[in-house]
Amino acid sequence: MRLISTSQATPAAAAALRPTHARALRPLLAVLVALAGGALLAGAFPPFGIWPLAALGPALLTIALWRQRARIALAAGLVFGLAFWAPLVSWEINLAWYVWAALVVGEAVIFAVLAIGQWFLLRLRFWPVAVAGWWVMAEAVRDRWPWGGFPWGRLVMSQSEAPTARWVAFGGPPFLTFLIALTGACLAWLLLGPEARQPGTPWLRGRAWPAVAVAASAGVALSGALLPADRASPGEPSVEVAAIQGDVPHARNLPDLWRAAKVTQNHVAATEKLAARISRGAAAAPDLVIWPENSTDLDPAYDPAIYNLIAGAVATIDRPVLVGAVLQDPVRNAGQLWLPGKGPVAVYVKRRLVPFGEVIPFRSLVEKISSLPSTMQPVNFTPGHRAVVFHVGKIRLGDVICYEVSFDGLVSSEVAAGANLLSVQTNDADFEIDGQTAETLQQLAMARIRAIEHDRAVVVASTTGVSAIIAPDGAVLTSTGTWRPAEIEARVQLRTDTTVADRLGGWPEAVLAWGTLAALAWVIGLEIRRRRQSARAAQ
Repeated sequence: MRLISTSQATPAAAAALRPTHARALRPLLAVLVALAGGALLAGAFPPFGIWPLAALGPALLTIALWRQRARIALAAGLVFGLAFWAPLVSWEINLAWYVWAALVVGEAVIFAVLAIGQWFLLRLRFWPVAVAGWWVMAEAVRDRWPWGGFPWGRLVMSQSEAPTARWVAFGGPPFLTFLIALTGACLAWLLLGPEARQPGTPWLRGRAWPAVAVAASAGVALSGALLPADRASPGEPSVEVAAIQGDVPHARNLPDLWRAAKVTQNHVAATEKLAARISRGAAAAPDLVIWPENSTDLDPAYDPAIYNLIAGAVATIDRPVLVGAVLQDPVRNAGQLWLPGKGPVAVYVKRRLVPFGEVIPFRSLVEKISSLPSTMQPVNFTPGHRAVVFHVGKIRLGDVICYEVSFDGLVSSEVAAGANLLSVQTNDADFEIDGQTAETLQQLAMARIRAIEHDRAVVVASTTGVSAIIAPDGAVLTSTGTWRPAEIEARVQLRTDTTVADRLGGWPEAVLAWGTLAALAWVIGLEIRRRRQSARAAQ
């Protein structure tokens, strides 16, 4: 199936379709351009973090898809997806090479199928806007499906250090994805130069509108630097917060019980070290201390030794401590708030579980292929079902655990429930064994975007790093390295106002995604109508 030209279309279709004078690339070249586009887009994310590539990568995908046959467009989408996902999630190799391969291939296939939607939308007269909407729609699908979605690799999450980032406080993450993709689509329009391909059209005149579109879209995106990002008000409360990074043993062949106890002991030791610095006057006494995810894999309710270890550390520092714990009966990944002399008093249970990590889809089938599920996760975790806000003095803490920071709705639900401070408890050790830091840095970038989006300080506590304390404007106030014990502190503001993005909620994504889907349905309808008319004319 080829892209239709205005000469082939019905009058109604011809009025809707943009002239397509630029020629399609040769199939092999189209696939190579898609390969380059995917690789460049991966470079926009940590550890490289070259944020302008977030527009250039999508531009090359559009050029690769332009006027191609359906099978070439599908191949280009697949190659783009492979080139993007393979380096982006290379840290998955630390679990197993086939886990990494399955994730890369699965996401690439989903991307390729979705790319056919962009291929159809390129027939529209104002296709750059439709292509930008396609990126929002595609991310919305990947954020939710399959198995609850995998929201890694969203264009917006490459922008934590870019001047564009402040837009998330006004339109939310999907709106910034739209602006970045619009810039890329306009750049593709300029490079394709369809009007310039018409005989007798001067170069400048033929590319004037695409050039203006590139400048305008990029200017709007970059104007985020002029938007207010830190809405501090006189007399607003502030608190001292601390994050504990206890570190874990590098060896993976230690007995599980010893390893779990050792991790808890490491966090106890780091907390006692901070308490000693406080008693000497070398550190400020924090209002709240946050331990990372999996700081104890042994449920304190069933293990008196672990209970006493944690209770002793909480008593020594004499401050509330949020402990990342794996609880039993049923198995849950949780954040437990401990108070001196009282023990655990409140709990948040992780709501969005990691597929093939905390929960194994098709477990019986997977276990026939590999022993990894039964070794690493013999029992599926049970998810929580609600936001929980911990009350600690003036602090109203909203917690998310690891993977959850990538989901818009989970973080915003904590703010909607009244959180004036956010935390991300995470355990990155499994993904850093070979020395990679991409996963923890990608997660840190997401936390910085969340800080700007909700105008809330965010505390990131990791077992092995990077741990960080982030200001409401997304600035990193203090952070750690990896694979070393550390204790960090900072004074942060407690904000209660909501951002425009908070008030809009999911509406920007819904309008852009559903609007694009409607445009796609219309284009497909025109193509079906054209084919039927052609078939009748041939009879």
